[in-house]
Amino acid sequence: MKIHEYQAKAILKKYGVAVQDGIAINSIDEFDNAVNSLKEKGVTQFVVKSQIHAGGRGKGIVYNKADRSEVVAQGGVKFFGSNLEGAKEYAAKILGNILVTHQSGAEGKEIRTLFIAEGLDYKKELYLGILLDRTNSKNVIMASTEGGVEIEKVAAETPEKIIKVWVEPSIGLQNFQARELGFGLNLEGNALKDFTKFIMALYTAYTESDASLLEINPLVMTNDDRILALDAKVTIDDNALFRHKDFESLRDLNEEDPLEIEASKYNLNYIKLDGNVGCMVNGAGLAMGTMDLIKLAGGEPANFLDVGGTASAETVENGFRIILTDPNVKAILINIFGGIVRCDRVANGIVQASGNLNINIPVVVRLQGTNAEEARQILKDSGLNLIPADTLQDAADKVTQALAQ
Repeated sequence: MKIHEYQAKAILKKYGVAVQDGIAINSIDEFDNAVNSLKEKGVTQFVVKSQIHAGGRGKGIVYNKADRSEVVAQGGVKFFGSNLEGAKEYAAKILGNILVTHQSGAEGKEIRTLFIAEGLDYKKELYLGILLDRTNSKNVIMASTEGGVEIEKVAAETPEKIIKVWVEPSIGLQNFQARELGFGLNLEGNALKDFTKFIMALYTAYTESDASLLEINPLVMTNDDRILALDAKVTIDDNALFRHKDFESLRDLNEEDPLEIEASKYNLNYIKLDGNVGCMVNGAGLAMGTMDLIKLAGGEPANFLDVGGTASAETVENGFRIILTDPNVKAILINIFGGIVRCDRVANGIVQASGNLNINIPVVVRLQGTNAEEARQILKDSGLNLIPADTLQDAADKVTQALAQ
């Protein structure tokens, strides 16, 4: 589950992580109160930061929601210093409009929340990230002197500028590892001491909040050698949310794809893609393999859809309905390997879906494994106009051929 910057900073503060202070607002009527509250804390400079689930906000473009051809503002993050009149005018201008960044896609995201934050003077921007390295079964902390730059770009162009430290989960982050990171960032004196304290608290926040990703970009060193998070990106492991009931309110459905939200209601693992072949598969690995073969055969997958190991006829019907909601889907490939889930259940779901939904595009079906013969008989007796396939390659070839007709 992705959360907004202001929400991530609130979590980090609970663990003693130094962050840029600020107050979130959803209406321009809240602007003055937010500013006054920050002034009471001694804040004299201000930044207005749009809150969407996409990076590159500062370099994005804000468009009028009613007229997407009208540019409202350049950039979704702006520093105004003590110019509160300019800050309020900008906030009123962008709130409720659409911010398009290189990560948001051309459709962009509506700015529903602003973070009115403390403006800081700093002399150095750094990068810090924590995530699970599945290859080594350890958490890895990545740090770089190239803060403010996307880590993917740094990795591609100057990989030597990325420092990595692997942490044994059973032991946790050690002081010598924290110092190793600090030395790698060319920190010394009070800045190094502050960084060591910062990274130890940050790692605790990462593990105890069950995050799958924690990224601080930029991490800044202020003019008085303090280390703090100017930005914060946190993704919570969905599988651990049952341990964090207080995190449920952090979910912003407006930032999620409506089809993915609908799929989650039926325990379907669905991710929308940009292609034209709808995929219904059981098992994440098989789903990935199916999408790869569709691409190799010349097609483009429109989604990742794993119906899971306990799929019923209703599950399959709901999967069909969600796939068909995507107007880009021009053909469907069903690839089921019957292990835990029985092929005849899937076949009954296909028949049920065909009776309840208007399926007017080609459907290629490959069923192998438990009760596959019974499933094929069910589909044959149904009289449905389906395209049978024997192997995975055969299925991928047939679905791309169907698209060409």
